[in-house]
Amino acid sequence: MFGVPQMGGESHESWWVTLKNSMNQRMLICVFTGFSSGLPFYFIIQLIPAWLRSENVGLKEIGFFSLIQLPYLLKFVWSPLLDRYSLPVLGRRRSWVLVSQIGLLVSLGILGFFQPETELRSILWLSAIVAFFSASQDIVLDAYRRELLPDHELGLGNQIHVQAYRVAGLIPGSLGLILADHFAWDLVFQIVAAFMLVGIGMTIVISEAISSPDIPPSFARAVIDPFKEFIQRRGIRRAILVLAFLFCYKLGDSMATALSTPFYIDLGFSLSEIGFIAKNAALWPAIFGGLAGGVLMLKIGINRALWLFGLVQMLTILGFAVLAEAGADPVVLALVIGMEYLGVGLGAAAFIAFIARESTPALAATQIALFTSVTALPRTFANAITGILVEGGQAEELGGIWASVLEALLWAGLPPEGLGWTDFFVLCTFLAIPGLVLLYWVAPINGDGDSGGNSC
Repeated sequence: MFGVPQMGGESHESWWVTLKNSMNQRMLICVFTGFSSGLPFYFIIQLIPAWLRSENVGLKEIGFFSLIQLPYLLKFVWSPLLDRYSLPVLGRRRSWVLVSQIGLLVSLGILGFFQPETELRSILWLSAIVAFFSASQDIVLDAYRRELLPDHELGLGNQIHVQAYRVAGLIPGSLGLILADHFAWDLVFQIVAAFMLVGIGMTIVISEAISSPDIPPSFARAVIDPFKEFIQRRGIRRAILVLAFLFCYKLGDSMATALSTPFYIDLGFSLSEIGFIAKNAALWPAIFGGLAGGVLMLKIGINRALWLFGLVQMLTILGFAVLAEAGADPVVLALVIGMEYLGVGLGAAAFIAFIARESTPALAATQIALFTSVTALPRTFANAITGILVEGGQAEELGGIWASVLEALLWAGLPPEGLGWTDFFVLCTFLAIPGLVLLYWVAPINGDGDSGGNSC
């Protein structure tokens, strides 16, 4: 899926020629795959929390909604199934993509008809279904793109996919919020869902990337081989360190942005202000950071980029603490979010390249599903307790496992009234440190890992 072009000794002119020659139909397809993948993901992490908060759902409940992202965490479980079998129409990859996209079109469209005040449990389950279809689409589109792009186009094609993925966030995260200030939520959800027709059209028009795919000989081999190869190639110790790093590198950043939209609402910003200022201030610096990070990474290598960009990513989290103290100031909002997502874009460029280096092209679909599932862990489980960290609470109000979680946090020193927004963002900054520490083993700053791993 991911590729990292190497600079070598080629001149600037030859790189410019290569770039022009790479602007082809395959790159256009990457635009559509990125848009189709990004739309449902940002719907889940941006539009749903804004909807729930505007309907007076508590932060603790919204935090628990992070658990609807479990399908992103577990997608490696059914990725071998999608690798091994195909439906009788459209081919091995496109058939599963179309099923996922139709499922997204329907589930996104009907979600707004439920009432958060009385049907929160139904909303939770339907949102989880959205996440399942979205994760399934990601599995197949990742594999399709890996088959579509020749090796020398992997880096550029993936960057185009990632930037289109982020641009798709403007639909639920900006347009959706602005429309919500003027129309009923059910209509807003239907309008956003209609943008899935872009992806459906793409799936129908394009062809299969490989006419005679290398299908695993059995379902058991499709499950076992990717994990076996990774452990044998890296060794158990290295494999564990890599998985720990994948979990920790984005932990602080993921937690800091988990409740970003409810945070802006609590500060006093309107939905239109959030849709216009916050989402645009997040999008374009992230895109610039991703592109700039990709170019800079070619100069300094993956290892040094992980150190440098990870440090920037950690420090920019503190900007949210500044915003919490400043209040509803649009200028501070734009500046803080712009700096944060510049760090996000930079960090993502090196992080994606690292994942590329740790995967093997022949087994990329399931291996990348595994790696990206690990990166989704903090976004799923750690983010689920963010509302408790901010607001605190009473164990009897929560019940079940969440009461035990609250009691554990209170025992660890969480004030009963919660940390509040400022201290919460300071905590997120410190939680970014373990990921940097793990770099000492998985990507030494003066190491030669950039050339020593498996490159896609």
